[in-house]
Amino acid sequence: MYFKSTFFEDYQIDDKRVTLGRTITETDFVVHAGHTGDFFPHHMDEEWCKTQPFGQRIAHGTMVFAIGIGLTASEINPEAFSRGYDKMRFVKPVHIGDTIHSEVTISEKGEAKNPEMGTVTEHVEIINQRGEVVLVCDHLLLVKKK
Repeated sequence: MYFKSTFFEDYQIDDKRVTLGRTITETDFVVHAGHTGDFFPHHMDEEWCKTQPFGQRIAHGTMVFAIGIGLTASEINPEAFSRGYDKMRFVKPVHIGDTIHSEVTISEKGEAKNPEMGTVTEHVEIINQRGEVVLVCDHLLLVKKK
């Protein structure tokens, strides 16, 4: 993790960065369930899941989001502030043993209410080891101008 000042003018549409991967473990399921209180059988009951069409436990969507976004935090930009996330979709299930990574593409830039700032949208795709997109969202940033 390191600091890198990137101002509004430095962002270029279609610039892309790819993170390292992270394998999802049973411990991730248990810890996330404990943090959120989401102990639904879809995530926690291996035997019950065997009786369902999906056949195995499914990762919490919020966990996949948290881990996938966490992977993007290898670079800290003190000139940008997160405004939140839009258009989040759980596209495919993630299971214990899957390895995910994130791909971030600059998709939009615009003006902000404050003339000293601009807006930047990063389109985030979280992808499994088979190259399948499992989660998508847009990360909205407010970024200082030079």
